[in-house]
Amino acid sequence: MLKTASRLAGATVFRRFTTGSTAAPAAEEMFKEAWSKVVPHIDPPKTPLSFIQPPPQLPSSIPPKLTLNLYLPHSTDLLNQQVDMVTVPATTGQMGILPGHTATMTELNPGILLLHQGNQTTKYFVSAGFAFVHPNSVADIITLEAVPINRIDPNMIEKGLAEFSQKLSSATTDYEKAKAQIGVDVHSALQSALTG
Repeated sequence: MLKTASRLAGATVFRRFTTGSTAAPAAEEMFKEAWSKVVPHIDPPKTPLSFIQPPPQLPSSIPPKLTLNLYLPHSTDLLNQQVDMVTVPATTGQMGILPGHTATMTELNPGILLLHQGNQTTKYFVSAGFAFVHPNSVADIITLEAVPINRIDPNMIEKGLAEFSQKLSSATTDYEKAKAQIGVDVHSALQSALTG
């Protein structure tokens, strides 16, 4: 009986992801019924279907603002921030995100994140990460570090760039070279962010 229940649970998940199938709710009910016959005193486990949420409703018209969420490992700096436009340093180049943007996922390079709100532009330096643009005019940016540009000390950037350049030239192992190259890349991006 347990084999039947597990087979039905697998069928439920498979049918949910196929198009045009209306048998998924029936299969889930069959699973629950089979479960209650085998173990009547324990509630049936949740199937993957119970964790899948329906996609958000798409607006009938393009909203005037983009909802931005900026996630860091230690905090959520901006949550549900309404902005006119966001420019991210994607690996393919600078990418502007406006309300109504098509759903996209992109990797971020170290560089400048620009938040446009009316006539005001706020600049953040992001170390790298990912940007997820949802079809309901929500953008989620996930990065390890996001620092407002006005908090960055140019002298520390020059010192760090010189230090990592020296480490790169004297590196002997692949690990040391890779670590030093990352430091050079980040400090070079910081330096160009401050000068440009």
